[in-house]
Amino acid sequence: MTGPVVQASALQRHYNVSAGMFRKPRLLKAVAGLDFELFAGKTLAVVGESGCGKSTLARMVAMIEAPTAGTLTLDGKQVHPGDWASLRQSVQIVFQDPYGSLNPRHRIGVILEEPLAINRPEMSKQDREARARDMLTRVGLRAEHYDRYPHMFSGGQRQRIAIARALMLDPKLLVLDEPVSALDVSIQSAILNLLMQLQDQLQLAYLFISHDLSVVRHVADDVIVMYLGRAVEKGPKAALFDAPKHPYTKALLSATPRAEPNAAKERIKLSGELPSPLAIPDGCPFAPRCWKAQQRCRAELPTLGEGEHVAACFFPEGT
Repeated sequence: MTGPVVQASALQRHYNVSAGMFRKPRLLKAVAGLDFELFAGKTLAVVGESGCGKSTLARMVAMIEAPTAGTLTLDGKQVHPGDWASLRQSVQIVFQDPYGSLNPRHRIGVILEEPLAINRPEMSKQDREARARDMLTRVGLRAEHYDRYPHMFSGGQRQRIAIARALMLDPKLLVLDEPVSALDVSIQSAILNLLMQLQDQLQLAYLFISHDLSVVRHVADDVIVMYLGRAVEKGPKAALFDAPKHPYTKALLSATPRAEPNAAKERIKLSGELPSPLAIPDGCPFAPRCWKAQQRCRAELPTLGEGEHVAACFFPEGT
């Protein structure tokens, strides 16, 4: 097996948040130390509630924001802000909103050709146009859509265009930040199937950001569950869905709709308030909402440890 396309080690991203006039800024740890590897042809899903840090992680991997600490490695080379311009061809991002990610004043052909015009100025106009038309057909649209404007397309078609634009530079890694959450349910499956088909054809690596575990079950190979900036569980999809170890993961899965109306299901309702990310309590951040919390949980911070399927919990499920 070849090495990972992207590797993160103790990755962190902090922000200084204003606390008001004459007060010191407060520190927000959006991502507080994350480790993972992602290989060609595989999908790593990152899930969690809003505010857990998954979109901040997406921006760091896409080289939109620099990490505060830790290292990010792409194809064996450590990423530094000074190298972003040369490395961005290998990493592209597809955003959540297909209505806001395309310039309404430009024709689709111009939108698709722009990455080539900026990064490969040696290409002729004819070659750029030919590649744009070919990419439209690859994502399930027609070559004649090249001359149309974004407002002439549905949400699903616009997301196909956004995917086509991300593929124009032959990237190795696609960061997919909630790529189907703004679409109708009937369209979501078509876009997901397109992404899986393209992954098989091009051996792309996907970093898939989502809050929808039913979508993650369909596309992921491995899963990281985040809570208040930290990974609380990670492992292969099958192991994590069949036997979740962290109470937070178990609660998330219990709230996920399933197409088995007669199956027995335990709905876990979390009590207590989500702690402020500006004032995370000592010990385990999930302890104020956890039904298994004990005194040790409120005093010590659990770590993931080593292994294929691990959870940051002193009293994991199944023990």
